[in-house]
Amino acid sequence: VQLQASGGGLVQAGGSLTLYCVDSRRTFNNNAVGWFRQAPGKEREFVAGINWRGGDRLYADSVKGRFTISRDIAKNTVYLQMNSLRPEDTALYRCASAYRPVANRSPDAYRYWGQGTQVTVSS
Repeated sequence: VQLQASGGGLVQAGGSLTLYCVDSRRTFNNNAVGWFRQAPGKEREFVAGINWRGGDRLYADSVKGRFTISRDIAKNTVYLQMNSLRPEDTALYRCASAYRPVANRSPDAYRYWGQGTQVTVSS
């Protein structure tokens, strides 16, 4: 497994979680990293992305102001801090490394995918 996502769990609405995406084989390679999520019966949805250089970030409108993506280059790790969680945030969250350094909302722009970590928010 090249990308390992972790940090998911069960949390009450209004709570917080931090997701971790660790690159064990240096697939990040100075390229952008994104988080996507997919709930049962729904399509995969872009959540957040970060450029590897410069730290520019993209967010889905649904998470803007609540989620923060960041990275630690030395640790080959990308984080997704999730605050004010809502039941509609419940999904399998997956991280992915892109083909290019600039973050993109399309899953087609991402080459390597982690297996995902489940986030469940109870009301």
